[in-house]
Amino acid sequence: MSIPSSPARETDSESVPYGDIDLANGEGRRRKAALVLFAVWGLVLALHYSDSGQLLVWGLTAIASVHLFRLLIGKPDHIVLPAAEDSAVDGLDALPFVSVLVSAKDEEAVVGRLVEQLDQVDYPRDRYEAVVIDDASGDRTPALLDELAGKSQSVIAVHRKPGAGGGKSGALNAVIPKTKGDILAIFDADAQFSPDLFRRVVPLFQSATLGAVQLQKSVAQTVLNQPERHNLWVQGQTAEMQLDCCLQQQRISADGIGELRGNGQFLRRAALDDCRGFNEETITDDLDLTLRLHLKGWNIEAVTEPAVIEEGVTTAKALWHQRNRWAEGGYQRYLDYWQSLGRNQMGSAKTFDMAMFCVFQYLLPQAVIPDVLMAILRQEATVLTPLLTLTFGFSTAMMFMGLRRGAIARSKTSNSSSFSLGETLMQTAVGSVYMAHWFVVISTMGIRISIRPKRLKWVKTVHQGSDDSPIAIS
Repeated sequence: MSIPSSPARETDSESVPYGDIDLANGEGRRRKAALVLFAVWGLVLALHYSDSGQLLVWGLTAIASVHLFRLLIGKPDHIVLPAAEDSAVDGLDALPFVSVLVSAKDEEAVVGRLVEQLDQVDYPRDRYEAVVIDDASGDRTPALLDELAGKSQSVIAVHRKPGAGGGKSGALNAVIPKTKGDILAIFDADAQFSPDLFRRVVPLFQSATLGAVQLQKSVAQTVLNQPERHNLWVQGQTAEMQLDCCLQQQRISADGIGELRGNGQFLRRAALDDCRGFNEETITDDLDLTLRLHLKGWNIEAVTEPAVIEEGVTTAKALWHQRNRWAEGGYQRYLDYWQSLGRNQMGSAKTFDMAMFCVFQYLLPQAVIPDVLMAILRQEATVLTPLLTLTFGFSTAMMFMGLRRGAIARSKTSNSSSFSLGETLMQTAVGSVYMAHWFVVISTMGIRISIRPKRLKWVKTVHQGSDDSPIAIS
């Protein structure tokens, strides 16, 4: 099986050139965020004072409903990847070389399991390598990693000096030029995955335009020092991940964009080189790379099964910090690359998808605050209720679809029937309540980054060790 090295770029507008995309450096983000916030608040005030304000909102709701309905009825090409023995592989000599990269900082609780997994990968040993980068850890990670790598047949240990900078992006950029892989597999240190993962994912790269594949992320059943299982906190995060993967698949099926999620992502080296590597001036390297890949003409695929298992966050404080980082990083893309988006370099379908995603994911939550304030001051109804109702309804339907899809996918791989409508509806209800925190996170994020200077700070999620099976959702 050969892996094409360059994309056959296609666009629905021949007059739109694929210009070069520079790495974003964060210049002027606060000013841009303030301008957007001012425009959003100004628009909401205008809607309240205009006699036709509610009519305009209903018009936008109708337009958005058509797009969201297209997402709901889309038929993804890939949901469950075939078993390794069924994959289209022409022979061992034709398998592309895979380089596994893991940036590990203070990961003594999970590095042992990580190395063990990398040694058990069901892929010819002369066709893959695994590089674990100790990013100036302050715990026992460096010593443990050296000891484990010394006994491993596959793992190479690399150590970064304190103050090297760049966070995870910097760690990856430092070693990628020294690796050999046609395909780069990026994992977090707490990742858990099946041994046949590479054999199942790699055949997708026979598509010349495919730049990356993102696996669905699942939450481990329990953290070792917190033995309670299947609590509402973990169920909420699990439902969120099912929703996210399903949403990516439906967006792709409607000619929109798929997105990377950091852990469990496979990248074509040629695509990453085309994007000049990972951006060290953003706090979410995966979301930044997502947009640059699409601007360069590459596609991203998302699959439900096989999944990569990771630890969920276990406290409200950790959730708040993590989600704020994700929200800010996702929003930064629009502030950094607005000119490229405005030039329609991705083509009309992807650009429209990004625009709609921006409205619902980032702008609408920021508009809720002035809408509620004006409703209170003027003693009248909020004007954004139709859009908010549509957003909640679509999210709930997509979450149910994702949970159902995940349960069916697992039943197929385990040759059992585990789908229960009642339990899935309950999980959807729990997940929908849990997802309400995103409105608070994003609405406050928009204000915060508009008034406070931002210092790049990579804050890692603490990993404590977990069991090796995902929470069961049925």
